[in-house]
Amino acid sequence: MLLSVVSFRHERSLIAGVLLLTVNLGHHAGAQTVPLKASPIESPPTEEEWIKVPSTERPIIQDYPHAGVVGQPRRITAKQNRAPNGHQGPWGDFNYGNGEAAGFGPVGRYGAAAWAEDWSYLRDKSKRTDFFDPLKFIALNNSRTIWLTLSGESRLRNWYEEAPFLGRSGKAQSGRFGIRNLIGADLHLGEHVRFFGQLINADAGGWKGFGYGSTYRKRLDLQQGFVELKAKVAGAQTGFMFGRQQFLDAPSYMLYNRETPNVPLSWNGGRFYALWPRIRVDAYDFVQTKTDSPLMFHNTEDYGTRLYGGNTTMIVPAFSVGGERVHSFLDLFYIRYRYSSGLSAVPTAARVLKGTSSRGNLGFRWYGTSASVEYSVGALYQNGTFQYAGTERKSSVRAWAVNTIIGYRHTPSPLHPFLGVQADIYSGGSDGQNGTVRTYMAPFNPQTNYLDTTTYISPSNLVSLSPVVSITPWKGFASLRLKAPFMWRENANGAIWSSSGPYTFAHAYRGGYVGVVPQASLTLQINHHLTWQIYGARFMASQSLRKAGAQSGSYAQSNVTFRF
Repeated sequence: MLLSVVSFRHERSLIAGVLLLTVNLGHHAGAQTVPLKASPIESPPTEEEWIKVPSTERPIIQDYPHAGVVGQPRRITAKQNRAPNGHQGPWGDFNYGNGEAAGFGPVGRYGAAAWAEDWSYLRDKSKRTDFFDPLKFIALNNSRTIWLTLSGESRLRNWYEEAPFLGRSGKAQSGRFGIRNLIGADLHLGEHVRFFGQLINADAGGWKGFGYGSTYRKRLDLQQGFVELKAKVAGAQTGFMFGRQQFLDAPSYMLYNRETPNVPLSWNGGRFYALWPRIRVDAYDFVQTKTDSPLMFHNTEDYGTRLYGGNTTMIVPAFSVGGERVHSFLDLFYIRYRYSSGLSAVPTAARVLKGTSSRGNLGFRWYGTSASVEYSVGALYQNGTFQYAGTERKSSVRAWAVNTIIGYRHTPSPLHPFLGVQADIYSGGSDGQNGTVRTYMAPFNPQTNYLDTTTYISPSNLVSLSPVVSITPWKGFASLRLKAPFMWRENANGAIWSSSGPYTFAHAYRGGYVGVVPQASLTLQINHHLTWQIYGARFMASQSLRKAGAQSGSYAQSNVTFRF
């Protein structure tokens, strides 16, 4: 039933495909709630743990929750996240919200990382409510302590661009599509050992297409493959994961999963974690997977691209705002990476100098929710070195970033409206061959829609301010989100950056204002397995930027995703 042979050039074909799959799949997202026994790390629920709202609960969109804890159109209490409605692991209060605080990415019924889903409750066959449930717990011994979980995802993405990358690259009036398939198997050998493997294949095409590379087209290969060893040590649930794996234990506005192309990021190395009831720690050391081979099963390790560091997440004691209890977390992290991509560059008046960057990020993120108020506040300091290609010469790096979003949700309304404001600042500089490099860089694919759906502007030398409005009618079947980020250069003498490097324009650009990008996203959770997301945006470049040679343009994207 995967969409591996489906492609849509016109929207009417896409709608027909959605309707066909909907009829075949059935079973809407309103599964019966089944209580589970508390896991070892979970403490008995107390009155303070539950979010109470004036008249009704938050709507449910939790089959595949997005990253970021603010504005989530889904239920947020630990009780409401338990199976069968949510499949977070046995992480107690760290499962609050979308489960990101546990360190394994957002998890609802499905997760950004398939191995983060916990289907062990299906050990009891009477709890099966879905057509695919027999594939989520396949017992391999009589005591049902050894089992296999199968997973799959097919995603078809169509998008249209009037003036790609401000008209500076790609092809105007282009339409493209990409298809990817992920098939996984999660083998649990009792409580202490498990093996996870995942295969990928991907393809892309379109009219006036451009940019198809190894992140869009991939013959069958190993996307993930690791062993995990687990035990209870010093009162903590601990684990060690070794092999090829996704890594999502970082703020999504800093590092995420490379969702715009077809081939997600994966990393090779080891990761240790330990979770106590109120605090957890995580340490890791990875090199990136190299995907440029056109042959099957030829992905290797890119030892020139490294990611390592550690994270501590603490549950902040509950406090009250306006009579409402606020449940929040505090992340403290140090993340360091080494890379030599197009974002490892120093632009000068004459040319762009390439090289190798080594950057460390020391920072925090404090985020939380109450019945009505939601917020996330983060900041980091980035230091390191830039070594110019072909020489031993280096420049020091001193950069920083601040990321905030706060909003109010009126839960009693049938539309569950959320109204907020998002503000982000990324340092920049008139970097050259001499002196310190002061431009912040996030080379590993921050969450696509955190700043701007088009991805034409990278989070470097940038100030972005945007209202955020969302509604979630029909008890979570649909969610509409509106944004309009206004953008300026943080340093009016520094470059404007795209996701692949600094822009160069035909004429000199003077001024700070870059433009505004009004955008909308509509998510339709058709059933447990089928999601349709539609994005639209208009990049309205400033007058000064247009005079320099940039172009304004419209952008549209459609994603049909099937999961089991």
